[in-house]
This record gives sequence, structure tokens and C-alpha cells, in this order.
Amino acid sequence: MQDLKIDVSNVILDLEATTNVEALSKLSEVMHQNGYVKDTYKDAVIEREKSFATGLPTVYCSVAIPHTDIQHVESKSIGIAVLKETVPFVIMGELEETTDVKLIFMLAMDKEDAQLSLLQKLMGIFQNDQLLSFIVNAKDKQSIVDAIDKELSEA
Repeated sequence: MQDLKIDVSNVILDLEATTNVEALSKLSEVMHQNGYVKDTYKDAVIEREKSFATGLPTVYCSVAIPHTDIQHVESKSIGIAVLKETVPFVIMGELEETTDVKLIFMLAMDKEDAQLSLLQKLMGIFQNDQLLSFIVNAKDKQSIVDAIDKELSEA
């Protein structure tokens, strides 16, 4: 994933949201303002989350990996939000059971196959409690971007 760069402007620290829809809206709006996704992306990602939940309970903290179809993407990127307070997301593969998500990795991929390979690389990050702890507690967006870029380039 050397060609995938995480833009520091797509990282939000202490995002305030009371629902997953609010969290998804705020993060997708930032990515739209930064030119990475089309104006259709926000509604598409919220709709997809209702049908295909993306909450992942991990040991350190739960994460969500919302994404949607490539036609809503301008250029590939990842938006990252560290939530001030956790919000419930339905667990991937479940219908109603939720997990309290602290971290959102919003994927905007421009090719179907790229999404799968990125998800596989991100799983490595999600299984690394030390790295998740670092991201959740970071006070500086650039240090988060550097840590994730390093992981993705090594994977």
C-alpha cells in the first residue's frame, strides 16, 4: 500500500458524537471537504453501515471500518477518528449486537481489490494492542499518521 498516503487533515482527535451515524457523518464530511470523497459518500457509507455493519471488538478497544462503493470516491484515502466517548456500532456479521467503538478507520478506496488488501493489512493494526493504545492516546495527528503509514508499508 505504498501508494496510499494518509492525509493528516483526514484525522480527527476527540471527535464528539453520540451515535454512529453522527460519527460517520462528521468524518465523511471532513474527507469530502478535503476532496477525497464525493458528496454522495456520506449517505452511501451510512446506508451501507445499516446493512453491513463494521464494528470490530478488539482486545484494547473496539474499532469500526466503514466503507462504501468505489463510485463515491474521488481518490483513495483513509479517514481516522478517535472518538471522545465511545459510540455503539453493530458488530460485523451480526444483526443487532453492538460494540462500543473508540476508533474509526473510514476507507475510501478507488478499486474493489484494493479494499480487500487494505482490510487485511488493517487487521494487523487492530490486533496490535500497543499500536491501538498509541493511536487512542496520541495528542498529535501526525504521529498517528506516521505510525499507521509505517505499519501499512511493512505489511
